[in-house]
Amino acid sequence: MPAAPVNPNPASDWCGSVVLAALSLPGLLAAPLPAAADSAPEHALLQFKTEHYQDSQPGFQRIRVEEPALYGLLPLGEHLSLSGSAVYDVVSGASPRSYSSTSGASRVHEKRFSGDAELTWYADRSSYGLSAAHSQEHDYISNSVSGDAVFATDDNNTAFNVGLSASRDSINPTNDIVDNEHRTTYAGIAGVTRALSANDLLQVQAGYSTSHGYLSDPYKLFDNRPRKRNSGTGSLRWNHHLGSFGATLRSSYRVFHDTYGIWSHTAELQWVQPVSLRWVLTPGLRYYTQSAARFYVDPPADGSPFPQLPDGAFSSLDHRLSAFGAFALSQKAEWHLSEHWSTDLRAEYYQARSSFRFVGQGSPGLANFQYYQVQFGISYRF
Repeated sequence: MPAAPVNPNPASDWCGSVVLAALSLPGLLAAPLPAAADSAPEHALLQFKTEHYQDSQPGFQRIRVEEPALYGLLPLGEHLSLSGSAVYDVVSGASPRSYSSTSGASRVHEKRFSGDAELTWYADRSSYGLSAAHSQEHDYISNSVSGDAVFATDDNNTAFNVGLSASRDSINPTNDIVDNEHRTTYAGIAGVTRALSANDLLQVQAGYSTSHGYLSDPYKLFDNRPRKRNSGTGSLRWNHHLGSFGATLRSSYRVFHDTYGIWSHTAELQWVQPVSLRWVLTPGLRYYTQSAARFYVDPPADGSPFPQLPDGAFSSLDHRLSAFGAFALSQKAEWHLSEHWSTDLRAEYYQARSSFRFVGQGSPGLANFQYYQVQFGISYRF
């Protein structure tokens, strides 16, 4: 059977079906969904993906992750669909150190399983989803539920989305620092997506999250964080089709702020370029920068092994709460083998440094950090 052709001008179909356009926004959805908010999918889908991840710091190979994953989508009549995924992680290596002068690394060997399922109902110009998820490893268990809805206008050029989620985590580390601790998180998101023209799609979203309970890292020295954390996010996405190249430029910006005092900014560009009826190439560039948490402790200037901690105050040496910046380069190749089969290969390289920051005061002694990941996937639609 001949290969299914790749639309050389995908944006030309966007006006009049904004939900179809929204599906092409990077990161908007975790897995493929039907092309309209008011119709269930006509075909079932089965996907397998496997990912290899390796991070490192100068002179050290750190965490390695092998992650196979399975995703499925099944239509259940004209108005209902069921989807779900299962992921198995094998994590090994040494945890990243905080400072150049101090290793602070502990050996890690973890096996983690996670899975989720979602039931979606399709009505007239709207859809409603309800999902549940579970993740488990030997010292950490997480359960969550969420609901979402999409409403389209009469002309289908504008869609509104809302979502709510709640999660409950149980934390039982093996080092006996804490026992039977818990963390509860509630989150919500709302947004609007509009097709501005046959070549332009715009989306604006805002989110809020609040977490209560044990938020520290039991495996890091001197880690004592507040037991409550609120955060807000705002994002802007714009997709623009360039007819002269037969390509689509995807751009996005995201801002984040929380009660720890962290401000972060993320900007990303992707260029989606069909090169034939079967092949699509998508190079990408992402920049990230953040300020430090108020209680983050910088490495001492004199090079001593540990910093001087303030008495009776919150503190953390976790480099993820420091001020830093990072660049990521990615490349994805998709091959549509036939009407039913497709495959893809994606690679990403990431590097973080204190000197890359754009906001906040950085840590001159912070160790550089980098990773690469490679993901391969194959899909069958029937």
